[in-house]
Amino acid sequence: MSFLFGRNKQKSSAELSKLVKESILRLDGAGSQKAEEDLARLLAQIKHILQGTTGTSRLELLNQTRVARMLIRTSLETESSPEQVYQLIVSLIQEDLLLLLAVAIPKLPFETRKDAQVIFSYVFRYKPPNSPMAAEPLVLNHVINNRPEVIVALCRGYEHRESAMSCGTVLREVLKHDAVAAIILYNEPKGGSPNIANGGNAGKGVTAIQYEIPQTGQGIFWRFFDWVEAGGFEISTDAFSTFRDILTKHKQLVSSYLTKNFTLFFGRYNSLVLSNNYVTKRQSIKLLGEILLDRANYQVMTAYVDSADHLKICMNLLRDERKMVAYEGFHVFKVFVANPNKSMAVQQILIKNRNKLLKFLPEFLADRTDDEQFSDEKAFLIRQIETMPSSPTHPNTPQMTGAGSAVNSSGGAPFAGTVA
Repeated sequence: MSFLFGRNKQKSSAELSKLVKESILRLDGAGSQKAEEDLARLLAQIKHILQGTTGTSRLELLNQTRVARMLIRTSLETESSPEQVYQLIVSLIQEDLLLLLAVAIPKLPFETRKDAQVIFSYVFRYKPPNSPMAAEPLVLNHVINNRPEVIVALCRGYEHRESAMSCGTVLREVLKHDAVAAIILYNEPKGGSPNIANGGNAGKGVTAIQYEIPQTGQGIFWRFFDWVEAGGFEISTDAFSTFRDILTKHKQLVSSYLTKNFTLFFGRYNSLVLSNNYVTKRQSIKLLGEILLDRANYQVMTAYVDSADHLKICMNLLRDERKMVAYEGFHVFKVFVANPNKSMAVQQILIKNRNKLLKFLPEFLADRTDDEQFSDEKAFLIRQIETMPSSPTHPNTPQMTGAGSAVNSSGGAPFAGTVA
């Protein structure tokens, strides 16, 4: 099958990269089918060069849009050297193939998408030979400092069911790095905040982020709320996994981000907690509990539990007929009750609903008899509610400026029924 690889003459890294670029640019043209086939072959060759595979045979599924699908067995006799791998990766950077490929992933057939995923995963980990152990991977360093649009384009893979899992897998691998999380969190569209934009050549990279500027809610991070809530099952579940990694694996970065954007974030997050989708609702409540109970998010937690609106949401979750939703809601509700410096509005709601709570909690999820920690926590909350004063008292610590709720002192009676 030497005709597949130019009569056994192996192309240089520069030639290979240029051919890939040309094929990607032809995907939307009149010869898209031929471009798709060429791209599948070229990406398979790049993958095997990067992996250093010798004498490998595999079945490539091509021409997937044709009625008669064509199976071609290719013999990829690629014996790559470290220098060849390095030159190939440098040429990928020089031809800007990472961005082009990230944008093109949704258009690729299944097998080609898998190869693209493998290529991204490899190059994002690659370090040149003899690099210091602490050195940042070459491609990753280039992307976070010069081409953050690659990360944004991978996030946009969630706009298509076909590319959601491939892009999500790559994103979760690179989200081990704080800089990647910062790029996603602080991305803003062109014409908005001077933080990282979707395109253009000015002000690129993680060093251009202005962390003190509040978000507009228009950047790529805020699209995750839509993908989690409104995407199909495959998109929603994978997007939530990435969303969770962003919010839990970068503690100091996220703590500062949530403090600065508290009202905007929780205004959007509440829509997930109140979702009609069972999986989204349960996962979101559980993640909320993890965020609030993380020591790094102490300021965020104190602001959240100062809010009477948030307490009403949590008390209504306790009444949910689905036991796991009620159980996850309990772990958020307990933060309000255990807080020694409850806001006046929160105290008023708990005091007004004291009798209902003391009647409800002993029977709440009573069948969880084998969960000693849950039983102990429930008993603790009952004691805390029993010993609350008959009227609200001023808390010992002030609320965090700009956060919390604007609920008036009337409080309301959320436990008597669903609160709008």
